Amino acid sequence: MLEIIVLPLLTMVTCKETRAAIIALHKNGFTGKDIVATKIAPKSTIYRFIKNFKERGSILVKKASGRPRKSSKRQDRLLKRIQLRDRSATSAELAQEWQQAGVSASARTVRRRLLEDGLVSRRAAKKPLLSKKNIRDRLIFCRKYSEWTAEDWGKVIFSDEAPFRLFGASGKRLVRRRKGERYHQSCVMPTVKHPDTIHVWGCFSSKGVGSLTILPKNTAMNKEWYQNTLQQQLLPTTQQQFGEEQCIFQHDGAPCHKAKVITKWLGDQNVEILGPWPGNSPDLNPIENLWSILKRRVDKQKPTNSDKLQEVIMKEWVAISQDLAQKLIESMPSRNAEVLKKKGQHCKY
Repeated sequence: MLEIIVLPLLTMVTCKETRAAIIALHKNGFTGKDIVATKIAPKSTIYRFIKNFKERGSILVKKASGRPRKSSKRQDRLLKRIQLRDRSATSAELAQEWQQAGVSASARTVRRRLLEDGLVSRRAAKKPLLSKKNIRDRLIFCRKYSEWTAEDWGKVIFSDEAPFRLFGASGKRLVRRRKGERYHQSCVMPTVKHPDTIHVWGCFSSKGVGSLTILPKNTAMNKEWYQNTLQQQLLPTTQQQFGEEQCIFQHDGAPCHKAKVITKWLGDQNVEILGPWPGNSPDLNPIENLWSILKRRVDKQKPTNSDKLQEVIMKEWVAISQDLAQKLIESMPSRNAEVLKKKGQHCKY
């Protein structure tokens, strides 16, 4: 009789169904020993289920009481609205404002409620301030090139200037340390009041990195310097990477880039310009990502003086692979699409 009853029950896998099967056998007069012999569950589990059933008269698991929740769903929604009004408000400030609405809760409880709604505290992303004109220009640019494929963007040479500083000031550094090691020499990032800064100009395309030049000290970034840089650095790069094939040059709207003499010179050289480039739009320029990668690599070398810094910059620049450069160029269609989707606002790049 036991085998007939148990056979279909052995296929049950969930805890709830196993509990029901054990109690069903118990109600039919089978002893705990008989039920253990079926191997439907561990011995201790079977006897615990039977004991609980005898004490409570039910197979349902008793719900733990726990501490009562301090806020209702309506109050939780109010907290969410308060946070979304001011994203930078701290949990302590939110707790005070929530208390005015009748909810006495700690800052820790506030954080838990916000976490339930997917609102997590994170460092704010730093992005250039976008004016209405910037947003309009970004949309015009992205619509103009919305049909371009990665192959089309592969014909563009992107360029920009960038600063590099000594002692890791170019970027952030994370370290892993034990308790008490916060100020250990290997866990700190040295700083100086007036770190040496080196300015560079560089360009790249899907074919790899192009020329990189370091701006001499006490040299202004003016139209004379820029024209000389284009003559000495850009033209050799276009010849080396594209030969007689027509390519397109990108630069932003810096004053020295927009000078009439520069525009005329580029026209005389038959250099086609991408744009007009929208202001405050580093997220649309893949060379910004290249600078970030280069700065991390340079910082890892820990140069200690300007000469060493220049040497490391040049070394790490030529070490950048064509695959990396091509991947950055291939991201352009996605950048354009995301800016259009966000109606001209910042994209994730």
